[in-house]
Amino acid sequence: MQKLVLASNNAGKVREFQALLAPLDFEVIPQGELGIASAEEPHHTFVENALAKARHASAASGMPALADDSGICAHALNGAPGVYSARYAGEACDDTANNRKLIKALSGKSDRGAHYVCALVLVQNTNDPEPLIVQTRWYGQILDQAIGENGFGYDPYFFLPELAQTAAQLDPVQKNLISHRGQALRELITQLKSRS
Repeated sequence: MQKLVLASNNAGKVREFQALLAPLDFEVIPQGELGIASAEEPHHTFVENALAKARHASAASGMPALADDSGICAHALNGAPGVYSARYAGEACDDTANNRKLIKALSGKSDRGAHYVCALVLVQNTNDPEPLIVQTRWYGQILDQAIGENGFGYDPYFFLPELAQTAAQLDPVQKNLISHRGQALRELITQLKSRS
């Protein structure tokens, strides 16, 4: 079984990645368990930030590393909050404050379209010249009022017209099948299988 460092300490992400990568003989280890601090995310794109995080974790551990960078992009706001989704309302990374700021920014806008983005990067080592890179989108609309108890972040406001539900109303298993992160993981697994 090959060990893989996950450049995240988010418990939900760790569980998701461990379950999906176990059949491919990967043991996923969160970077925090190895004493690796979070990487800087200075870039303006999801892919660049994910690549920086993966290279950082690989350099610190000496092992292959997987990183994701994700967020929400509102069409009427030229893609904001984008890579700043977690810190949209400040460094505290407060979901309530972030959602409040997004709803205020969209006030009076007729276009409520938005999409989640997930960029996944897998490097075999810190200088890997051919990192596996996947980027996916999940489309919906932003509501003014929160609906649903599941999920996190912007999920209670992210409405899926084809399902007539928000992401926070979906069962976690259903969400993982259709979400930006679920799509990206499946595509990454396809790429991994094609390389072996």
